[in-house]
Amino acid sequence: MAELRGVGVGRGIAAGVVLRMPEPLAPPSTEPLAGDAAEETQRVQTALAAVAAELSERGRTAGGEAQEVLEAASLMAQDPALADDIAGRIGQGTNGERAVHDAFDQFKTMLIALGGYMAERATDLDDVSQRVVARLRGVPAPGVPESDVPFILLARDLAPADTATLDLERTLALVTQDGGPTSHTAILARSKSITAVVGVEGLLAAVEDGTRVIVDAKTGLVALDPTDAEVEAATAEAETRAARADAPITDGALADGTKVPLLANVGRPEDAAKALELGAEGVGLFRTEFLFLDAKEAPSVASQTDSYTRMLQAFEGKKVVVRVLDAGADKPLAFLNDAEEENPALGLRGIRALRASEQILRDQLEALAAADAATNADLWVMAPMIANQEETEYFVALGREHGLKTVGAMAEVPSIAVLADQVMEAADFVSIGTNDLTQYTFAADRMLGTVASFQDPWHPAVLRLIQMLGEAGAAAGKPVGVCGEAAADPALAVVLVGLGVTTLSMSPAAFADVRAELLEHTLEQAKAKAAASLTATTAQGARDAAAAA
Repeated sequence: MAELRGVGVGRGIAAGVVLRMPEPLAPPSTEPLAGDAAEETQRVQTALAAVAAELSERGRTAGGEAQEVLEAASLMAQDPALADDIAGRIGQGTNGERAVHDAFDQFKTMLIALGGYMAERATDLDDVSQRVVARLRGVPAPGVPESDVPFILLARDLAPADTATLDLERTLALVTQDGGPTSHTAILARSKSITAVVGVEGLLAAVEDGTRVIVDAKTGLVALDPTDAEVEAATAEAETRAARADAPITDGALADGTKVPLLANVGRPEDAAKALELGAEGVGLFRTEFLFLDAKEAPSVASQTDSYTRMLQAFEGKKVVVRVLDAGADKPLAFLNDAEEENPALGLRGIRALRASEQILRDQLEALAAADAATNADLWVMAPMIANQEETEYFVALGREHGLKTVGAMAEVPSIAVLADQVMEAADFVSIGTNDLTQYTFAADRMLGTVASFQDPWHPAVLRLIQMLGEAGAAAGKPVGVCGEAAADPALAVVLVGLGVTTLSMSPAAFADVRAELLEHTLEQAKAKAAASLTATTAQGARDAAAAA
């Protein structure tokens, strides 16, 4: 039985017959415009509006994290700069389809060059462009194929609109050739509890339509042409894992009783109910960007206070870790920093941008303090992109000035790990954002496919940085959490605990798998797995070492 390897998402396993995603539409013709430019421009504008409405409606239907991603895609289709660019091209004699294709392609190249958050959005532009061109041609947009029987979907990658609206009754599993553990495909698959393996090199060349396969997210393996006995074994294993996931919800803990609180990553107060339903013991990352990103000016203290109060009320008596605005040149906000930078991912972002516009930070801290005073949740506040003790001291002092009790730092820059002992002197806690920590450790943009192989938090280089933070936290008697996507990988969650991490925060859909995995190991076993992982030389070597320990 031949096997292909990728990165598994979650702990699911499935067996079935492959159905491949159709290839993208052929590129538009370069033939010049034959008709009237004004009429062609209007035709394109109508198509853009229709696609924007369709994506927005899909988002409302999907809800949760998928809605945020699809709303962002909808806004792309409504971008006035894009519309003006397309109209200008048509006015110069380019046909409508080609004008759309070229304008979106240029915009995509620009966003990728910006890196970071904007590069994340750039990866979705191809899908929006294809949908507009398909509407202009009068053909169906490329997407998930129809099937009357359950299937395993194979694709180069999936657009957010496709992943978010997959028919879970028909789709047994998802396998992609591109993407990594922090791609939109992986994040949405995890949030919808879809068995998935991403980043499978050589997938499309090796697997034909109709091939029977076994997809095992736990091992990251895709087995080709399994025997009937192997399929039966995989089906039995799937039932066992499903039963484990349906077990009564308990607080996160290891087999020896060591507590490992499982917290939720949430982006809006409306996400609270679902997180609690799935067993969240609190919030480990409340992203406040939703209040800022589409605003023309900074939101008022009153409006912020209202949003924070609603979140804290939903988690009465529980810990809620709020990250202040994580923005800057790679998430340009006119009222914060709209200056162009050569390399914005390494520029004025996170705490650096907030220090440069301190009143915005002060207003946010004032609102958080007011919400804290009005509720009974246990509020913790942290700043993004903290690099050293001086920045930590600055933010902690500002938090104290506003009456906040628990103030900490987010570890995303490698320097904070190297200086962990110093940072722990000033911070009440540290929370590790493994997505950015990984990309900055390897100087590899996490949304660029050309360097996707570096974006793996299992790499010993990343694990050793986490170990530094864990050991410094233990020495200082201060908590160290993880709120990046790494916490949602059950096997890695055990290793993180072994490295000294005290809490894990993730998409609530990952709770069941992580909770079950933790219960299979004692603290000593977790430490043994962590120690074995640190001796490896590659990310896959670390996975294998942990599994064997």
